[in-house]
Amino acid sequence: TGIHHALRLCLGSTAVGAQYGAISALSINNDCSRLLCGFAKGQITMWDLASGKLLRSITDAHPPGTAILHIKFTDDPTLAICNDSGGSVFELSFKRVMGVRTCESRCLFSGSKGEVCCIEPLHAKVELRDHPITQYSLLAMASLTKILVIGLKPALKVWMTFPYGRMDPSSVPLLAWHFVAVQNSVNPMLAFCRGDVVHFLLVSLNVLCAFYCLFQWINSRTAVLLDSVEKLHVIDRQTQEELETIEIPEVQLVYNSSHFKSLATGGNVSEALALVGEKACYQSISSCGGQIFYLGTKSVHVMTLRSWRERIDHLLKQERLTDALALAWSFYEGKAKAVVGLSGDTSKRKAVIADRMVEILLHYADRTLKKCPDQGKIQVMEQHFQDVVPVIVDYCLLLQRTDLLFNQIYDKMSENSVAKGIFLECLEPYILSDKLMGITAQVMKDLLLHFQDKNRLENMEACIVHMDITSLDIQQVVLLCWENHLYDAMIYVYNSGMNDFISPMEKLFKVIAPPLNAGKSLTGTVLLPLKDCCLAGRAYPLGDIPEDLVPLVKNQIFEFLIRLHSTEGSVDEEVYPHIRTLLHFDTREFLNVLALTFEDFKNDKQAVEYQQRIVDILLKVMVENSDFTPSQVGCLFTFLARQLAKPNNTLFVNRTLFDQVLEFLCSPDDDSRHSERQQVLLELLQAGGIVQFEESRLIQMAEKAEFYQICEFMYERELRYDKIIDCYLRDPVRKEEVFNYIHNILSMPGYSAEEKQSVWQKALEHIEELLLLSPCKAADLVAMHFTEQIESIIANLQVQCQLKFDLSLCFLYSREGINQDLLHLPPHITEQFIELLCQHSPDHVLETLKVLEYCRLEETIQITQKHQLHEASSYLLEKKGDIHGAFLVMLERLQSKLLMLTQDDGAELPLLGSIEDTLMKTIALCQRNSHSLNQQQREALSSCAPSFPHLFHTALKSLTMQVLNNMAAFIALPSILQRILQVRCMFFYLINPKQECSSSAQHEWSESALDPQQIQAFDQLCRLNRGTSRLALLTELSHAHGGEKHGLLSVSHGDSAASSVFQNETFQLHLAPPPLMDD
Repeated sequence: TGIHHALRLCLGSTAVGAQYGAISALSINNDCSRLLCGFAKGQITMWDLASGKLLRSITDAHPPGTAILHIKFTDDPTLAICNDSGGSVFELSFKRVMGVRTCESRCLFSGSKGEVCCIEPLHAKVELRDHPITQYSLLAMASLTKILVIGLKPALKVWMTFPYGRMDPSSVPLLAWHFVAVQNSVNPMLAFCRGDVVHFLLVSLNVLCAFYCLFQWINSRTAVLLDSVEKLHVIDRQTQEELETIEIPEVQLVYNSSHFKSLATGGNVSEALALVGEKACYQSISSCGGQIFYLGTKSVHVMTLRSWRERIDHLLKQERLTDALALAWSFYEGKAKAVVGLSGDTSKRKAVIADRMVEILLHYADRTLKKCPDQGKIQVMEQHFQDVVPVIVDYCLLLQRTDLLFNQIYDKMSENSVAKGIFLECLEPYILSDKLMGITAQVMKDLLLHFQDKNRLENMEACIVHMDITSLDIQQVVLLCWENHLYDAMIYVYNSGMNDFISPMEKLFKVIAPPLNAGKSLTGTVLLPLKDCCLAGRAYPLGDIPEDLVPLVKNQIFEFLIRLHSTEGSVDEEVYPHIRTLLHFDTREFLNVLALTFEDFKNDKQAVEYQQRIVDILLKVMVENSDFTPSQVGCLFTFLARQLAKPNNTLFVNRTLFDQVLEFLCSPDDDSRHSERQQVLLELLQAGGIVQFEESRLIQMAEKAEFYQICEFMYERELRYDKIIDCYLRDPVRKEEVFNYIHNILSMPGYSAEEKQSVWQKALEHIEELLLLSPCKAADLVAMHFTEQIESIIANLQVQCQLKFDLSLCFLYSREGINQDLLHLPPHITEQFIELLCQHSPDHVLETLKVLEYCRLEETIQITQKHQLHEASSYLLEKKGDIHGAFLVMLERLQSKLLMLTQDDGAELPLLGSIEDTLMKTIALCQRNSHSLNQQQREALSSCAPSFPHLFHTALKSLTMQVLNNMAAFIALPSILQRILQVRCMFFYLINPKQECSSSAQHEWSESALDPQQIQAFDQLCRLNRGTSRLALLTELSHAHGGEKHGLLSVSHGDSAASSVFQNETFQLHLAPPPLMDD
């Protein structure tokens, strides 16, 4: 807008156009005096841009019949390069001889070796014309398979080749040169690509989506790519980051497709070059002076990078203030990409950007207050300011403009109470991270009052100890901290603000002394950490004491501690109240602080005097008073023992005091705190106090006081490891640990043979006691270390049957499962174990026999039969090979249970379950061994089937069917039926139900009368059976051997003449015992 265009020259005529075809390529030299035009039919013309005169018309520079795709001037005005649709590249050298303009052509690359479709000579700006590389007149050429860089001067030379690799055959090769600063030097960089990968010589840039159609540099840091779907991609060279993507379909870009296909000369080009030409637009886009020009079908478009101010203003117009601040800060840090318009040194650039950011921050604050919701919930207002105020605070601190933050910005925020509160709370994280050390007095006062109103006293205290003391109102802060018990903050103000290290301790002693004297316990006080820091030369809670004050502070602290009375103490106050208070508060921690302080002391006279003085006071306070616990007294003497054990020790402690402590700990007036007293004495001995005692007397007193850990400590020093076993066995707390101790001594290296033998002998002597303590652990111990003594151990336990059983059970059932290593016992020992198991745990016998591999079968069978363990006996007989005997044992067990069922109606349900279990095990026995028996042996086994009048029980009918079904698996069905008939089973009555029977039999059968349907079925069966032979019934029954899965019998489907009773779907065979027969 505002620019007027006027047509200056019109070169050529319609006649030229008709003769040469359309213009396919243009090039202007550096001084804009000459124009080269390439035509679709292959001609080249040169024009004088000053006069519009045609200077040259070239028709023989390349093979005829091919279009000019590219024509480029080099920096030498007498040298140009052209590329035709045959893929060849030619050098055009312009000369003027005796007033005649000529043109000499030289072929640089023949299309027969690979068609070139893009060329780009290296151009240097005026200020870079003296660059050493310009003397070589570099030319980049892109063929369909590779990139070539050649030098035209002084002689033709190939500098570099780069193959593309695999790519989309329709993608266009692209080339672009630019001089860039790399490692403090300016050198040319060639960007080239085909497809979707851009190469910057040795730097690759992976860019997304479609392949690229054109590449142009805007400046040395920014390039623009146009892809095949007409999207512009702005790329930062250094970071390889895509900065922006713009769609430009409205440009209606002009493509060079017709020239690549050489339509004007008949289309005599290869298919590959024609395919590439579909997206070729080399002559439609050009860059100059940071601008890119696009030639559309109806107009020319210019695109340029916005300046840094324009980019910020663009975001502000969209009211994206946070993004605008972030962009401005990236300019300030020098991390922004594609920056235009910033010049000067770094400090000047930062100053300009900082001023612009201040304007934005003030505008942001005003806008935030104006757009605050006037009505609604307080949470909505808080969220509104939470989204904005932290951003403003953050950028003010980044710019180090606390003056702006605490004056103009704070004044604006103070107009709204919610915004003011959010602002003050935003300061807290910066204070705690030491990014904000100083605050104006008014803001600090408002901050403390805000935290106090919100009852956030801990936050307030944390902020105070991180603040610069000069920004605090000391009187206000001390009063506020004292009223709210903020002792850390109060100490910080005293120490940092007034270099006073004694006053806060005096105040704290006044607070904690009364409850401690009343017997109350306190936690969380800062008293001990305060002393620790002061004595170590550190300030509390943060920082360090100035080096010149460290000796003075230490002396003040010690003088304070050893005061005979406090400043405002009462008449009846006990001596050394400060040390007494600290000892009552936390004895161990206070002594640890003193120990660390003693470490820092130099061995000068004053330091030695201080140490001895404090030790004497400690002894006087604690030994001469009875209000300290054994643990506290022990801590004191442990502390003393450590100090006395040091090689450079200068302390003196009367040895009699240690004897008194020993008496105090080992001979108390009552039995309370036994564990505590023992632990205290043990720590004292381990700290080096052992040298202060007579060892024999110490052991004697420890045994008397039942301090078994002390005894263990002493016996271990004397290498009397066997005596330690007695210590464990007598100690009710650690009895179970004796097993690990014995095992470790006997198995670990580091102990002599004599020591191990003494422990082994002691353990063997106490084996019975160990068994009583834990049979399983004792069994493991015996198995690992006393295998050869097992028989003697068992023999010695003859009287203790329960112990003997427990040991055997643990042998056989180790905690990790069956211990196979322990099962190789002598046979008589194993049999003793089985005997005990039968007596004490008969349910485990069978399980045990299954895992025992070594036992004498005959003797073991006698043991199980003696105790009437039928299943175990059957298992052993089966293992022996006596299948018949094993079956009879199970049969006897089954018969006894059936007999019990008829005698005891009350136990019907439990017995039925037991009967079924026994029956299933018997059937399983038969099935397991049927494969090893012949038919005769199987039938002999089945002949032992039970034949007793108990099968009338309703619940047993299903079990009977199970027996018959399982027998059918390995015994012929006729044999089964014959056996049933022989033992007077159900078929006797089925065949002849009207046969007379005894009165007792009739009475017995009256309880099992048949319904009419059953009588009809039985009659039909009887009629069939009264034929010439009973084989009809047996034959029909035998057909059911492979029948339905629901039972033994199935329906045989025949014709109606031979219909069977079993064809009736409702037929059921009710089993009942036969009537009794008179002899």
